[in-house]
Amino acid sequence: MIVRSATPSDLAAVAAIYDEEVLTGISTFDTEPRPADYWRSRLHSTEAGDRFLVADDDGVTIGFACSSSYRPRPAYARTRETSLYLARQARGQGIGKALYATLLDQIRADGTHTAVAVIAQPNPASEALHVACGFERVGLVPQVGRKFDRWIDTAFYALVL
Repeated sequence: MIVRSATPSDLAAVAAIYDEEVLTGISTFDTEPRPADYWRSRLHSTEAGDRFLVADDDGVTIGFACSSSYRPRPAYARTRETSLYLARQARGQGIGKALYATLLDQIRADGTHTAVAVIAQPNPASEALHVACGFERVGLVPQVGRKFDRWIDTAFYALVL
């Protein structure tokens, strides 16, 4: 398995991984799959600190990690929100940690000061991954999202780089 920058040929696999979580899980609060243009715009972002990486297992995209703007105001410019999604068969094998290690190194080199992750609750595997990568839980927003006919809390994790 290698971690590398995403390319246009990865986007269908990335969308499939994400769409499974949209339709069956709570790790995203999207309730409909994103159009292809969304993934292309993520891939071609030139904003400092925006990164889009994939885990490639012998030519098969099995996960991705990305960073993007935390909030659309100038004072937040050096803070990035991070996200990571893995295909079901790729979970529990250290792939998420490898993706995050590369992502965090790259955004640090870009001048990012703080990385923020928002984790829907409950998600002990994601929380353990973030703690293992140096993030600290800094807050909880109760019942902030509604999906699958239930209210969902989100925990905020932060890492000062």
